[in-house]
Amino acid sequence: MFFSSIPGRFLPGLLSVCFLFSPLSAARSQHLSSASHLSYAAQQRIQNRSRLLKQYRTHVKKQASYIVEGNSESKRALRLHNRTLIGQHPEWFPGPLKASDHRWQELAENDHFLSSDHLHNMTEVAVHRLEEQLGKPYVWGGTSPSQGFDCSGLVFYAYNKILAAKLPRTANEMYHYRRATVVSNRDLRRGDLLFFHIHSQEIADHMGVYLGSGQFIESPRTGENIRVSNLSDQFWQDHFLGARRILTENTIL
Repeated sequence: MFFSSIPGRFLPGLLSVCFLFSPLSAARSQHLSSASHLSYAAQQRIQNRSRLLKQYRTHVKKQASYIVEGNSESKRALRLHNRTLIGQHPEWFPGPLKASDHRWQELAENDHFLSSDHLHNMTEVAVHRLEEQLGKPYVWGGTSPSQGFDCSGLVFYAYNKILAAKLPRTANEMYHYRRATVVSNRDLRRGDLLFFHIHSQEIADHMGVYLGSGQFIESPRTGENIRVSNLSDQFWQDHFLGARRILTENTIL
């Protein structure tokens, strides 16, 4: 829709009509707008459209880092976001655990660890790293043992060391992660990721890791500590969104 307000008198008759509705008048109107000849109301409309466009572009940029499946531009934005995080926290990716690592001895004391099954062993590595954080506080945006964890930060910390391709950062990104396998709640196994919708019906805004026997480990919310919870509790059943399997023979190191 095009609005125009031209100061002065209009030419009478057909010339006036042609001037108002011809493409030439539209071009001239834009020129006059740039010269501040439009009415105050028209200038306000232009400024409002400019503000809305700027807000939309800002919103798109913020959302781009949460998109896993999408166009190439959104994927590049996600990769850039992850590279920035890695640059800020190099301790997240010091390399995979090796047999010569002194931490293997600590893990070997776990009765479930060091079998002939490599996938089983790597699952126990991840679970061990999770259980080491029990009792530490929930911290929004937290991703390290020294400061605490939020729900996805805990998983991000525990899993990326043993995965060939690193997980994205947020719960909703992990829920839509293309390398993960959808798992029925009847087929859950130790190490599967559990997702919940606490504040939304469609977005995964909370997550935990299944430990077996109906239990999962989670970093719940501000004011609470990392703990083990029961998936059978009515609250979790009401908010359960789905499960994903990221630990497979094809994904672990």
